[in-house]
Amino acid sequence: MTVPTTPPVPAEELAFNFRSGRLCLAFVATVGERWRGNYERLREPADLARWYREAGLLDEAVRVTPGGLRTARTLREAIHRHARQVIDDRAAAPEDEEAINAAASAPPLVPVLRGATRRLTFPSTGAEQAALSTVARDAIDLFAGTAADRIRECAGSECGLLFVDTSRPGRRRWCSSAACGGSERAAAYRRRKRAGQSPS
Repeated sequence: MTVPTTPPVPAEELAFNFRSGRLCLAFVATVGERWRGNYERLREPADLARWYREAGLLDEAVRVTPGGLRTARTLREAIHRHARQVIDDRAAAPEDEEAINAAASAPPLVPVLRGATRRLTFPSTGAEQAALSTVARDAIDLFAGTAADRIRECAGSECGLLFVDTSRPGRRRWCSSAACGGSERAAAYRRRKRAGQSPS
């Protein structure tokens, strides 16, 4: 397993990214710039607790232990490798499936009604495991479902984020047309201009 680097991380690289379109792929994105900086965004248990809240999973704070953080990182890397295998149309490694299945075997977060809104809360026991189980179950739903063949890697030269292509034709290249797509189009325009070509 490739272990993400820890120090030093630019401040902007500690921000979580939620452009993937799926909970489990947003979890994978807690490592930034895998192709270059390999920045670890889950540096301590409090970071994982913050990710759960920012992902919209929980309004309440969950206590994450150092052991729970290690388990979460193991699950994250298993999901990443599995997604890469899906993209490359190859079979997943049994140990990655086992890691995902093990995390999913714990009871997940419990849906509740709050002001006519569906929210998630902790089961009576195992709050830390329940939060991670919910992520793992999303991965199982994705990899075993019809959206599996829509998993993509962003074509942005400064991105590489894994995302689910929800476009009708299924030919989306970027995780975000406005962010990465806009940057790539602007870069292409500048290249054409430097080469003396028409921008049209």
